[in-house]
Amino acid sequence: MEVPEQELHLGDLEADETYRVAVLPSPTTSEPTTTDTDPQPQQTSQTPPVEEGEQRTVEIEDIGDQGDGITRVERGFVVIVPDTKQSERVTIEITDVHENVAFAEVVDRVSYYE
Repeated sequence: MEVPEQELHLGDLEADETYRVAVLPSPTTSEPTTTDTDPQPQQTSQTPPVEEGEQRTVEIEDIGDQGDGITRVERGFVVIVPDTKQSERVTIEITDVHENVAFAEVVDRVSYYE
C-alpha cells in the first residue's frame, strides 16, 4: 500500500485532540509463530470508492504542499481538488482515478446553509 507523502504527519500527540491512524502490515524477519486461531483470509486489493465522471459534494479538509485542496471519502480515500480552500464545501467531478488517490475539478461552490 502506498500512502501519499502529504498524508503523513509526524510529531507529538496532544491531549484532547482527535487523530486518524492507519495500521499497516510490515514484513517480519522471524519465522511465523503458530497460534490456535484460524488464519486470516488473504486480503484482496480494494478498488477505489470513486469513478471518473462521478459527482459528489464534499468539504475540503486540508491543503496539500502544492496548494491543492484535499478531501477524503470512503475508507479515507484521498481526492485532490485544485483551486479550493480549507473548510470550503464544493461539488466536485472526479476526473482521474488512481489506485490510492483521485483528482477532481470543482463543479459548484456550495453554501453551508444549503
